[in-house]
Amino acid sequence: MFRRFFTILMLSASAVLAFASDQPARYVFYFIGDGMGMAHAMAAQVYERTVRGSEEPLLMMSFPITSASTTHSASSPVTDSAAAGTALSTGVKTRNGMLGMSPDTIAETSVARILADNGFGVALVTSVPPDDATPCAFYAHVPSRGMYYEIGRQMAESGYDFIAGSNLRGLKDKKGQPTDLLEHFAANNVAIAHGLDQLADLPAGKVLLLNPPSIDYHQIHFTIDSIPGAMTLPDMTAAAIRRMEDNGRDRFFMMVEGGNIDYGGHANDGGTIIKEVINFNQALREAYEFYLRHPEETLIIVTADHETGGMGLGNNSVGYDLHLQYIDYQKISKDRFAEYCRDIVNSNTPFTWEEMKEVLKDNFGLWKAIPVDENRELRLKEEFDQAFISHSDKENKTLYNSFNGLTEEIFHIIDSATGLGFTTNNHSGGLVPVYAIGVGADLFAPLNDNTEIPKKILKATGYAE
Repeated sequence: MFRRFFTILMLSASAVLAFASDQPARYVFYFIGDGMGMAHAMAAQVYERTVRGSEEPLLMMSFPITSASTTHSASSPVTDSAAAGTALSTGVKTRNGMLGMSPDTIAETSVARILADNGFGVALVTSVPPDDATPCAFYAHVPSRGMYYEIGRQMAESGYDFIAGSNLRGLKDKKGQPTDLLEHFAANNVAIAHGLDQLADLPAGKVLLLNPPSIDYHQIHFTIDSIPGAMTLPDMTAAAIRRMEDNGRDRFFMMVEGGNIDYGGHANDGGTIIKEVINFNQALREAYEFYLRHPEETLIIVTADHETGGMGLGNNSVGYDLHLQYIDYQKISKDRFAEYCRDIVNSNTPFTWEEMKEVLKDNFGLWKAIPVDENRELRLKEEFDQAFISHSDKENKTLYNSFNGLTEEIFHIIDSATGLGFTTNNHSGGLVPVYAIGVGADLFAPLNDNTEIPKKILKATGYAE
C-alpha cells in the first residue's frame, strides 16, 4: 500500500514538473517502440493487470501527457520504417524506403545532428541492427534503406558518443565478400565492443556496441526466448547513460528503439509482442530514474514509428473477454520455433507427430493448458505431415521470416484462446501513442503528426528553427 501511495505521490509531482520549468531541456530521451500501436501498448497493460496482478499502469501510460500521432508517409497512408524514421528524426515526410532525405533526395538534418552540433552528446540504442531504419534515420542520408555499406560509413562518421544494436549488415557486399567498413570506424576513432563486458573495459570516447560473439541473431534476441549471454534493452539503455556520464556530457540526446516489437508484429506473435513492450517499458524506467534525479532539466517522449500487424484485442472465440494468462505458457517466439522446425527438416532427422505434440505441450501449453479439440488436432497433424513428412508445405513469408503451416496453425489456436487478433503481417495506417513527461512535455498534448515531434523536441531544448 505504501509503495502504491509513494508511486502516486511521485507521479503527481511529476505531472506538476511536466509544466513547471521555464528552462530548456538539457537531457532528452526519445523512446520509439517500433511497430507499437495502441493495441500493443494496451495488451501489455491488460496482461500486467490481469495476469501479473499489478495495480500500477505501465510507466509510459502514467506520464502526464498522453496523446497520439499520425504516421502516413509522402508516398502512402501506410508508412514503412524508413519514411517514418525520417519523419520522427527530421520532421520531413519522405517516400517509403528513403532515409534522411526528402522525396526529391535532398538530405534533411535530424534532431540528433542539430543538437550534436550545439554541444549535446548523442546516443542511439536499438534491439535490432544499428543500421536499421529507425536508428540510421538520425545519422544517414540515402535514397534506399538497403544501402548498408553507405549507411555504415555515415554511422562511423557521425561523431556520436554511443551507438548500440545487434550487428552490422555492411560488413559484406552483395557477393558476400568482406568490405572495409570496420576500417572506417577505426579511422573515426570509434571503438567497437562486442557485449556489455567488453564495453565496461573501454575508456571514455566514441563506442559502437554490438552483440557478444556468442549471439548470432539479426536482433539482440526476443525477451521471451531468454537467450543466455544476450544483451537486453534495459541494460543497453543504462550503459548509454553511463557512457554519457563517462564522456562528461552535461547535455545529451538519446534515442532508444524497441525494435523487436515490430519483429513480433510482423510475425503476428502476440506473446512475443507483449513481452517486448514490457521490456521496452523496463528500458524506459532507466530514463525515468534519471529524470527523477534531474526533473527540471529532462524531457522524455515515448512514441512509435507505425503500427505493425493490425493487432486487436478481442475476437469471436472469447466474446467480451481476454485470456492473456495463456501467454505465459509460450516459452519460445514464433521466429525461433520456425527456425527449430527448419533445422529438423534440414537435418533429415526422423521426427514423429507424437514427439511434436510433446514439444507443443512444453513450449506453448497446447493440450496442457490451452484446449485443442479433435478438429484442431487433426488440422495440426495434417500441417505436420506436409512440413515434416511429404515436404509439400508452402510457407507464409513475412518481412523477417517465413512460417510453415504448422507454425501458423499453432498461433491461430493461441490467438483464439487469448483473444488477440491480427489483420496483416505488415504495417497498418493506425494511430500510434505519444506519452511525455518533463520539460516541454505539454507541447505534445494535442494530436501530433510524426513530423511535428522532432520540431517540438527542438523547441523544448531551445533550438527550434
